[in-house]
Amino acid sequence: MSDYKSRRRYSKAFKQETVELILNGTRRIGDVANDLEIHRNTITRWVREYKANAEDAFPGNGKLMPADEEIRKLKRELARVKQERDILKKAVAFFSRDEE
Repeated sequence: MSDYKSRRRYSKAFKQETVELILNGTRRIGDVANDLEIHRNTITRWVREYKANAEDAFPGNGKLMPADEEIRKLKRELARVKQERDILKKAVAFFSRDEE
């Protein structure tokens, strides 16, 4: 059996409430970290993410920010279009060869 702790997961609401305590000046990061038994760096990261984009902060398990999701979608589409192009190039080369 492993000695590692299982990774704790926190809800979006929990993270937002924690960050708001700090940003409202009610509590300091170190105090909150000690009270909640969460590493100070984790809470610092939450604050940084929240400040960067409060509305889309903490998207959840496997979810991306809307802009990142759009980039992922476009990359997938680009790969598909390149594959189709390559198939068409090979078909043109194949049929051109037969005509000679």
